[in-house]
Amino acid sequence: MLAKSFGAAVYGVDARIITIEVSVGQGVKFWMSGLPDSAIKESEHRVESAIKVHGYRMPRQKVVVNLAPADIRKEGSAYDLPIALSILKASSQIAAENMGQYVIMGELSLDGNLRPIKGVLPIAIESRKNKFKGLVLPKENAKEAAIVNDLDIIGVENIAEAVDFFEGKLSIEPLVVDTRDVFMSQINDYSADFKDVQGQENIKRALEIAAAGGHNAIMIGPPGAGKTMLAKRLASILPPLSLHEALETTKIHSVAGRLGKEAALVSTRPYRAPHHTISDVALVGGGGNPQPGEISLAHNGVLFLDELPEFKRTVLEVMRQPMEDRKVTISRAKVSLEFPSNFMLIASMNPCPCGYYNHPEKECVCGPGVVQRYLSKVSGPLLDRIDLHVEVTPVSFDEMTANRKTESSEEIRERVIKAREIQSKRFKDTSEIHCNAMMPSQMVKDICPLSEAGKTLLKTAMERLGLSARAYDRILKVSRTIADLAGTEEIKIEHLAEAIQYRSLDREGWAG
Repeated sequence: MLAKSFGAAVYGVDARIITIEVSVGQGVKFWMSGLPDSAIKESEHRVESAIKVHGYRMPRQKVVVNLAPADIRKEGSAYDLPIALSILKASSQIAAENMGQYVIMGELSLDGNLRPIKGVLPIAIESRKNKFKGLVLPKENAKEAAIVNDLDIIGVENIAEAVDFFEGKLSIEPLVVDTRDVFMSQINDYSADFKDVQGQENIKRALEIAAAGGHNAIMIGPPGAGKTMLAKRLASILPPLSLHEALETTKIHSVAGRLGKEAALVSTRPYRAPHHTISDVALVGGGGNPQPGEISLAHNGVLFLDELPEFKRTVLEVMRQPMEDRKVTISRAKVSLEFPSNFMLIASMNPCPCGYYNHPEKECVCGPGVVQRYLSKVSGPLLDRIDLHVEVTPVSFDEMTANRKTESSEEIRERVIKAREIQSKRFKDTSEIHCNAMMPSQMVKDICPLSEAGKTLLKTAMERLGLSARAYDRILKVSRTIADLAGTEEIKIEHLAEAIQYRSLDREGWAG
């Protein structure tokens, strides 16, 4: 007898419906086809144990399991449940006439209980797209899947519950989640706040500009100056995620298996801070079964690279193309997958190996040329993609112990949101550009006109400070953002002057 059920395979951040066909007939042995990986092939033993524990039998006949389309490789253990149910139906142990109306996914343990799986959100989206009535899956994943409306989400704890549900012996109410309510309740749920930071007003201002224009930034300063503490708080002043952005971000975290058990939706901007020992593949994504890397997990949020020169040069260089295209393409012999990677890069570094070059009190002990060699570990093309270079100085004792009230993240975010609204109107006719940092060179000339006084100031600055040619566009973009924060149409002299000071690493002789 032949039985059929439906599952799904995740490729990149999207899913594809897979048909699980099972035939039980004359002969012996268990056969599996359809390019399954080792985890799927091993399902025979998990399925046999699970159905025996719950009082069913494994057919002692020829059992053929086919995963269609048969020319696409399938991976993972999430096909256990649909395979088990199809075997029971094909061997006439259960009726389950309505099984074809549902997508079924779940990994079985030997006692028949279900373990949670990865990639539930894209599977739910694809199930609705293909007009299935519902999705049957482990109970722990139900809340995540319920974010998708117009789809019955049936959470089950073991194979017996799934069998009883399909045979009509057990009524399970579909889980319903108010997506907007969940989204709005967590939208400002940040643990770190700028009100906890004493002093460093100039750095806060630089990060506010970075957030307002979507600019990448690098902080250069001695150990203990507060670079990491400030970077951790940047996500809290970015504009809140839209519901579309939240769903897009959640899909990536779902595929990577990074959502918590109770999490249904990523409602706040992601903040990722990988260690400097990270590999190329872990940063940009890839592997035998391509998975999203850190730059994709930081999509719509912040990627913080602490101690930038300590990262392997090859790791940093593979980021250059994704930073420009805001997506990364992973190509394999039979498949090419695309992961989004629209993130803000915030980096920090010491000015030299000992950390005290240009320190106001402590003396640098690095030898001649050592500082320059240390800084040259970060390539020019990468620095070219970083708009703001901010020098961080240590906080004095008086500033640390002062009881002055400091601005909260919420107050700063209000100004950032107003500046972003100005930019949304400016770029409303351009779907690919949403903020000042994304402007191409040709658009910079049109959007950032300077007065004669402004041109003179910029020319003088470039000549006297020895600024490189690549600094020109960056200064104009940053000055445009500063003008937006000030609410003015015209880029004024003071806006340009402030932007010029954020190009520390472009100055000739900065490192001796």
